[in-house]
Amino acid sequence: MTTPLSSVRPEPVEGLAQARTDTSPGVRVQLRHLSKRYGAREVLRDNQLTIEPGEFVAIVGRSGCGKSTLLRLVAGLEKASGGELLLDGQPVNGLHQDTRIMFQDARLLPWKRVIDNVALGLPKERRKDAEAVLGQVGLGDRLGDWPAKLSGGQRQRVSLARALVHRPQLLLLDEPLGALDALTRIEMHELIEGLWKRHGFTALLVTHDVQEAVALADRVILIEDGAIALDERVPLARPRSRGDATFAAIEKRILDRVLQVPDLDRPSSDAPWPPAPAHALRWAV
Repeated sequence: MTTPLSSVRPEPVEGLAQARTDTSPGVRVQLRHLSKRYGAREVLRDNQLTIEPGEFVAIVGRSGCGKSTLLRLVAGLEKASGGELLLDGQPVNGLHQDTRIMFQDARLLPWKRVIDNVALGLPKERRKDAEAVLGQVGLGDRLGDWPAKLSGGQRQRVSLARALVHRPQLLLLDEPLGALDALTRIEMHELIEGLWKRHGFTALLVTHDVQEAVALADRVILIEDGAIALDERVPLARPRSRGDATFAAIEKRILDRVLQVPDLDRPSSDAPWPPAPAHALRWAV
């Protein structure tokens, strides 16, 4: 049974990050002439972008444009072929301890209960933090359940809780809502937005859904053929109404730009995430 939307709104929890202030706990992300090649094939070329601390940025584009490759570079799972990638002014050299990743698949351990999935990697004295953040995502009454008993949306909430319990400065979201039904996606949009506002992390979302990008992001970045083609600011108050005329105009402007580029039959540059030990991926761990 789906948890009512009203029950998943984030509440203040002692010991966890509180509402954003002018001094955001998020990290600044900088791309300086960033490029990536796989052999002779150039996947990303000469990209320049700055994401301010605490900003929510969405990356959209057709399949194969390079958006997931960019996310892997920011995560430290791959190295750039050229240019620089900086977190708070420091070069990215591998995985960053304050970065967490959410995938389309929740990647829960089926042999561990909900609370143990969230508390994975935490010292025993911080188990209360895992309980608290599960309350924030509306699953405070499901601590002892097995993942198999949860709906898709509930599993993604567990994945989100597992990320937030580590108080990340940067949360990377690789189409985490792509497999959910439309109503559950809208509920998750509200939940993610509320927790982002409370915790203050920098968020970078990769999505094919332009409406989702406009609903969540401060800025929407369009990548075409490996390069940033559009940087659209979304100057709308939160929470956002999908029926708002300005919302619709921004969505249409981005979609029109996406659709003007022919979808050529070409191999995808967004290769699968590379194999790595579970602890190394830091997927909400």
